[in-house]
Parts: sequence; C-alpha cells; structure tokens
Amino acid sequence: MTFLDMLQTAGQRNASMLCVGLDPDPARFPGGWRGDASKIADFCARIVEATADLAIAFKPQIAYFAAHRAEEQLERVVAHIRRVAPHVPIILDAKRGDIGSTAEQYAIEAFERYGADAVTLSPFMGFDSVQPYLKYPGKGAFLLCRTSNPGGDDLQNQRLADVPGQPLLYEHVAGLAQGPWNLNGQLGLVVGATYPAEIARVRALAPTVPLLVPGVGAQGGDALATVQAGWTQDGSLIVNSSRAILYASSGDDFADAARRVALDTRDQLQAARN
Repeated sequence: MTFLDMLQTAGQRNASMLCVGLDPDPARFPGGWRGDASKIADFCARIVEATADLAIAFKPQIAYFAAHRAEEQLERVVAHIRRVAPHVPIILDAKRGDIGSTAEQYAIEAFERYGADAVTLSPFMGFDSVQPYLKYPGKGAFLLCRTSNPGGDDLQNQRLADVPGQPLLYEHVAGLAQGPWNLNGQLGLVVGATYPAEIARVRALAPTVPLLVPGVGAQGGDALATVQAGWTQDGSLIVNSSRAILYASSGDDFADAARRVALDTRDQLQAARN
C-alpha cells in the first residue's frame, strides 16, 4: 500500500488521528534502564506494543537514535513496528534539506535503509531538494511549513514581496505543497499545534494534503483547537504527541501509563472531530 493508503487504513481501523512520536531519551528511561542507551530499542518496542491499536502513525525522531550511535536500534524498532502493527505507517522525522545529489542519499537512508513510509523535510532549498524523495512511488514527504517553535516567526511569518499576493512564507509553502510541487500526491505539511489560526490558514490553502501537527501534550498544543482548525473529510490530520506519552511514568508501569495517555489523547481528538 502507499503511504496515503496506510494512513487511511490505520485511521479507520484504530479510529485515530494520534501519531505516537518516538523520541527516546535514555536520561528519562524508567528504573534500571535510566541512562542506558542500549535499551533504546527495548523502550520503543514497549511503547509501540502499548499503543499499536491507538495510533494512526509512529514517528521516530532520528536525532534521538543517532546521538547515541543507535541507528541499528532504529532499524530494529522499524522492524518491530512492521511485526506488531503492519498497518500503521512510519514517518521518519529527519527534517532533511540539502541539494539534489545529497538529497538522493538522504532518500536512500529514509526509504531503503530504514524502510520509512514518509519523511519530514525542510523545503527552503527549493524543489530540487525535495524531488529525489518523490521518485519513490507511494512514499510521503512532509514539508516544514509553520512550526511550533517561537523562532519560526523569524522566517516563516515574513511576507514575500516579489510573489503575487505577497503571501507569508509559510502560506507560500502551503500553496506549493498543494499545487505545483505535489506531482504525485505525495506531499504533506508540518504545522505546529501551538498556532491553531495558522493551521486553519494552511488547511484553507492546502485542503487535501495531509497535515502533520506536532505540539499536542508536553508542548502545550490544544487538541480541540487543533482538530477544529485542521480536520476535513478530504485531508488527513495526523496529530503527534511524544513526551507526554513516552514519559507518562518513570516507573516499571511506563508502558501501561503510556497507553493510558495515548488512549485519552486519541479519544480527545476523535471527540473534537465528532
């Protein structure tokens, strides 16, 4: 199945818009695992098992693996997701953005080495830095559009005087993803949950592309406002929560606690939609 097919299947089967972010920080692991980077795959596996029937997607953040020389553990985590939840797509959160020849190598990394179904990208080097990822049929690519960090205003909220209509930069990115860059229907957008008005604006400009929305949970994004701003019948909404789920408990019950938080978040999102 294509990434979009998997997204639709997982969303319907698990009645979910919740993406479980896998940002494993050994310093926050429970009990005797605390500080032990060799337990990254084991920790993530327990989270995946606890939330496999609640998630529309899993989103491993590559930096949390690479910082601990745990790329091989990331491969194991992806393989475990395929066994435990083969219908749930995997979004590799890498935020790559480089010239075309280098992007080709990053695309190999994301789709061939790690076997991800989609990847996050920075679009600010232009279309030729995105195009290599679109050569993989059925794979997805999420472009950073309006991020949740305060510094996002430095660039994303600046007006483009030389573009017709003088859109803000993030509005221009949304239009490109909905239109000329989305050659095979593979593109989505990343929009932070801390800016619901901007989510609504992006959705108006890009009514059919999937939106990946980080920031619900520990970062303070509001689930109700996020869904009201971004959910439509025609465009998938993928709402990510990482730390609030992963570190719901520092004890041996961490997986059970993660499931409780994930279930509550999943249900809040569904209730907001309904």
